[in-house]
Amino acid sequence: MPSTIITYEDLQEFRAELLKEIEGLLIQYLGERPKKWLRTHEVAEMYQISAGTLQNLRANGTLAHSKLGNILYYDEAHIQQVLTQNLVPETRDPTP
Repeated sequence: MPSTIITYEDLQEFRAELLKEIEGLLIQYLGERPKKWLRTHEVAEMYQISAGTLQNLRANGTLAHSKLGNILYYDEAHIQQVLTQNLVPETRDPTP
């Protein structure tokens, strides 16, 4: 059986196609396109964290935001990226 070499570009293309399919399913399921920009209360509710925690994440530079007037907005894609970057690997219990 011949082996196939998968390149980084192949993985990037697969990722883009997969994200498009997931977005399509979300649109179909939710009936609308997911929001790109979320307000503080939406992020807090979605991720079950307090507004104070969001303030700390902004202050220490972990979470980027935009401000228009007195309203703070967070990019949903950036939040997902931060969560992925801070993913803690699963630890196994040494006891059987």
